[in-house]
Formats: sequence, structure tokens, C-alpha cells
Amino acid sequence: MAGVATAIGVLAVTATVSAGCVLAGVAAIQSARVSAAADTAALAAADAALGFVGGAPCERAGQVVARAGLAFAACEVDGVTVTVVVASPAGVFTVQARSRAGPPE
Repeated sequence: MAGVATAIGVLAVTATVSAGCVLAGVAAIQSARVSAAADTAALAAADAALGFVGGAPCERAGQVVARAGLAFAACEVDGVTVTVVVASPAGVFTVQARSRAGPPE
């Protein structure tokens, strides 16, 4: 009987640790995706702020984020420098990335 109880305990611990690793992996993958979308959106918005492409900078950033299927959290334009915040749920976590683009200082 002691062997059965030990085996069940080991299986329960293994399942719990595996579930935690899966959740952490999902959050890490989503974090990379959100970060890439924030970088791309900030670059697109900076291009619009500099006049290289038409449209308002924050509208451009919103279009890029929408195409990625993520949530556009915030956009701030300071001259020709644009800061974009993108968020997305990742399992039980919420992943958020902030990116800034513009000319070098």
C-alpha cells in the first residue's frame, strides 16, 4: 500500500510541476510575440510621425497591433518619438510590452 501512495504522490507532483512549466512557457512565447508587435507598431508610428508614410502615428500603430491580433493599450507621441504599449492575455497572466521609436537622441 505504501508503494501505491508514493506513486500517486509522485504523479501528482509531476503533473503540478508540468502544468506550471506549460503556463510559464505559454507566457514566455506570448511575451516574445507581444514585444515584437510593440516594436513593429512603434516603428510604423515613428515613420508616420516623421512623414515617411501617411496617417496619424497612433492610428498606424493601432493598425499594426490589430493585424497581430493583440490589444493596443496606449500610444504617446512626443514630437517625432512614439511610445507604444501592447498587451495580451497569456493563460492566467497578462503580458505587456512597451516600445519607443524615433530618431536617435
